[in-house]
Amino acid sequence: MAKSSKLTTAIIVLIPVAVGINYAGKFFAEALKLPLWLDSIGTILAAMLAGPVVGGFSGAINNIIYGLTAGPISFVYALTSIGIGVAAGLLYKAKMFKNAFRALLSGLIIAIVATAISVPLNVIFWEGQTGNVWGDALFGFLRSRNVGVWLASFFDELVVDLVDKVLSVFVAFGIFKALPKTLIYTFRGEE
Repeated sequence: MAKSSKLTTAIIVLIPVAVGINYAGKFFAEALKLPLWLDSIGTILAAMLAGPVVGGFSGAINNIIYGLTAGPISFVYALTSIGIGVAAGLLYKAKMFKNAFRALLSGLIIAIVATAISVPLNVIFWEGQTGNVWGDALFGFLRSRNVGVWLASFFDELVVDLVDKVLSVFVAFGIFKALPKTLIYTFRGEE
């Protein structure tokens, strides 16, 4: 039985690795002006390896560090990262990462969770926009057609989260599948 609530040396090492993966993904996406965030791969991987709490914590820490070093907007979305980590950990426990099809479904679920948490933040802080070129183009189009801010913001966020979170899940899933079973057991507290 997994003892994922116990803080082990392996988990203490995993958290900065997950944060580093997230940070590098977000930095890469912003530097190349990609219409994605790529900032939750480490969060999802940490959640798969060590559970929802570690996943959520890894995501939040990334947002805090990124907010301090590269972009203060990142602070606001620490809540979204926590939601992504918790969702990924719970989906892993529900055996939703057993194969590629289930991973796809997990990516879709995580995208919906991220959207549900981000939309109110977008409306409160950015008048409904995400700051993402794809999403904000859709937002502008919908608003020009008299669609309400909340609904336009929902689609603005969802159009990006669907691609971003599914891609992030598949990258994390691929890394997870490539790890030796003994390493996975180390994180899960299994023998």
